[in-house]
Amino acid sequence: MRDIRTITLDLDDTLWAIHPVIERAETGLYDWLREHYPRVTEIFSQADIQAMRARVAVEAPNNAHDFTFMRRTVLGRLGDAAGYGQALVDGAMTVFNAMRNDVEVFPEVRPALHALRRNYCVIAVTNGNANLDTIGIGDLFHDVVSAASAGCAKPAREIFDVAVKAGGADAGQTLHVGDHPEVDVVGAKNAGLKSVWVNREGSGWPDHLQRPDAIVKDVGELLSVLGVKLR
Repeated sequence: MRDIRTITLDLDDTLWAIHPVIERAETGLYDWLREHYPRVTEIFSQADIQAMRARVAVEAPNNAHDFTFMRRTVLGRLGDAAGYGQALVDGAMTVFNAMRNDVEVFPEVRPALHALRRNYCVIAVTNGNANLDTIGIGDLFHDVVSAASAGCAKPAREIFDVAVKAGGADAGQTLHVGDHPEVDVVGAKNAGLKSVWVNREGSGWPDHLQRPDAIVKDVGELLSVLGVKLR
């Protein structure tokens, strides 16, 4: 991989564990609604809200990739149904985003990112809506490409095309690193990028999928694949 000039990195479940974060944020938001807009939680359970989100995704397929749009739309519908109108949306988003960005990066992530940034153009490519500045690692990336900004989500080729352009190198000189076999690895390879699978759980590679160029247990191990040393 000596010709690599750009590293594109997935975020959720590659740099931090996302599922406990989202569960905590969803519960915290519901508790906040119960305190500040109680009629919402009198009418809707958390399961009801999840079902509403699924309906919105069906009704607005062209925006289903944009998690912020989806959440604001659901919150607006909750407010309307409970008689609060749109008044709760901005406050609820502030509360949710604060908890959603309260993540703990895996131990190897910061030193690995420092080393990668010294040697490559480093671009975040995410289907989510993490705020890297809030998390405290924004300075370790040259740019961020999200599903919302690209207009589509991984594994669509277009989001990788946007990331390649942001990195300034050719697709063949761009290496995508992520935890999901289809969304990250296959999506990247179909767009002409090289790919590395981050396999923290020691899972077997799905035989029906085209294989990544390398498999690592974490982002720190990526440095060895690339021949990059920590300082």
